[in-house]
Amino acid sequence: MHGRLSSILGRSPQNGTSNQGETAASPDWSPVVDIAENDGGYLLKVEIPGVREDAVSVRLEGRSLTVQGERKPELGNDVRYLRMERAYGTFSRVFQLPENVNSESVEARFKYGVLQIHIAKSEASKPRVIEIKGET
Repeated sequence: MHGRLSSILGRSPQNGTSNQGETAASPDWSPVVDIAENDGGYLLKVEIPGVREDAVSVRLEGRSLTVQGERKPELGNDVRYLRMERAYGTFSRVFQLPENVNSESVEARFKYGVLQIHIAKSEASKPRVIEIKGET
C-alpha cells in the first residue's frame, strides 16, 4: 500500500526529490496533500489556504498531474508584520498517476482553502460482480 501511494505521489515534500531520485525544481513552499482511493477513483486534497482560486492551475499531461500556484502576502502601506510564519510565493506539486485512471474524468473543486481533485478509475479496472448461474 505504501509503495502504491508513493508511486501516486510524484515526489516527497520533505526532501524535494522524486521517486526516481531526481531533484525537483525548488518552489518557495509546498502544500500538504492527502490522497485517498476507493473503487471509483482517487481523491487528492491539497491544502492551500490564503490562495485565490484564480492563482492555482491544475494540468494533466500524460500520467503527470501538476498543481501549481502562488500565495502572495497581503501587504499594505499601513500594515507592519511583526512575524510571518506562513509560507508565501510559488508552489508546485507533481503526481504520477497509475495506469488505471480515466484521464478524461479529472475534476477540480476549490472550497474553504482546499483544492479537491477527483480522478475516476477506468471502467476496465473497476471491480464488478459476476452473477453465478444455477443449473437448469
